[in-house]
Amino acid sequence: MREDIPDYVFEGFYPEGWLKRQLADVEAICLDEETEIWLAQTDGTLAGFMGLRAHEQDSLGEIHIIAVDPIHQRCGVATVLMRFAFDWMRRRGLAMAMVETGDDRGHAPARAAYESAGFERYPVTRYFRKL
Repeated sequence: MREDIPDYVFEGFYPEGWLKRQLADVEAICLDEETEIWLAQTDGTLAGFMGLRAHEQDSLGEIHIIAVDPIHQRCGVATVLMRFAFDWMRRRGLAMAMVETGDDRGHAPARAAYESAGFERYPVTRYFRKL
């Protein structure tokens, strides 16, 4: 991601580094009462997790966060988590699912996983300007 965005944007979002911000964001999501956290295990080991949110007013289910341990990536864990998410959303009567990710090179595997699960891109553009 660092190579794909302007330095001032990266430093604005991650003044103490990406990892520290990511850990704080994950902790906040796990403590958020509107997010249901689900874990995936492989042979008794945590392989991945996701946080799901329901937005009834839009008939929308959101995969707010999804992560797979690097050791378990490309083994189908994300596919199983997403299938679970779709069932969770259908049980709530929601009509569509949403997930967001970055458009940088580092998020290419995530985009491929979402597209292979049937997600379609929604055209959104975010602009930044240094002040």
